[in-house]
Amino acid sequence: MAETTTSNGDGLPARPGKTTPPSAAKKLRDMLADRSKTIVAPGVFDGLTARLALSTGFDCLYMTGAGTSMSRLGWADLGMATFNDMSDNADMIANLDPSVPLIADADTGYGGPLMVHRTTKAYARSGVAGLHIEDQIQEKRCGQLMGKQLVDLSTWQQRLRAAVQARDEIGSDLVIIARTDARGPNGFDAAVERLASLGREDDLRLGVDAYFLEGLQSKEEARKACESLGDVERGGKPMLLNMVPSGVTPNMGVQEAKEMGFRLVIFPSVCIEGVMRGCQETLQGLKQNGVQELPKSLGPREAFMVCGLKDGMKIDKLAGGATLGTI
Repeated sequence: MAETTTSNGDGLPARPGKTTPPSAAKKLRDMLADRSKTIVAPGVFDGLTARLALSTGFDCLYMTGAGTSMSRLGWADLGMATFNDMSDNADMIANLDPSVPLIADADTGYGGPLMVHRTTKAYARSGVAGLHIEDQIQEKRCGQLMGKQLVDLSTWQQRLRAAVQARDEIGSDLVIIARTDARGPNGFDAAVERLASLGREDDLRLGVDAYFLEGLQSKEEARKACESLGDVERGGKPMLLNMVPSGVTPNMGVQEAKEMGFRLVIFPSVCIEGVMRGCQETLQGLKQNGVQELPKSLGPREAFMVCGLKDGMKIDKLAGGATLGTI
């Protein structure tokens, strides 16, 4: 009898005796299925911050659009980052450690339904585990800023439908998160209603996996949002909290967010602030004193160890190389 094998997901049969590990998207789905767990994802925006978060032991990462815009373009988050900017960055970060799920900002999807369809497939094929699609106009801005403008409900739903269709066409487990920015321009009740409307559309109720109400302005609003939208037993979805200290949402920790009912908490600015403050202080010291002074200098070897030096040496050795035997 011929030996049977199963596909490993790339169209080729799996090698006998080898099992394919679950995708990052499947891992994220399993994490969401555990209702006792609140997923914590630090915001990263490049290879270095992603490596630092991975080395710290986080089991989920979040690619921040604001951080991507500032690090890749040198510009504030004012809708300048394109599909290519965001997709390329997500691809790189997701593949530093494919076993750790990455949730990535996908903004508006970067166009109409066709473009959202393309964006979703690109993210999924890159190994991104989850993304969120929002209801701002194409000339969007950071959700923590004032003056946001929204598309009509039908246009936002079209974006989400396009994302669901794209994911399902390629058989991906990608987690699709519906984000509304309606709290700022239209008020809390209108924002809740926008998300609630998705539950009345069969394809979106089944296709969208989590809700993200951006710009909550009080802890009471946060609590009410979870009560109104986050009860899975009554058709709700896992709720995501965007925690940006000194932003529009009052600061709260993971435990408090969990007690309110949030299932995902992202901290988009944690690396932005750490990098900016650390670099500013070091640069000011160099400018004033002419010396690079650090309380504890890393040195190049220790910094490279965070960014894959040991893995690179191992790969070279296993391949029979000798160029990295001594570093």
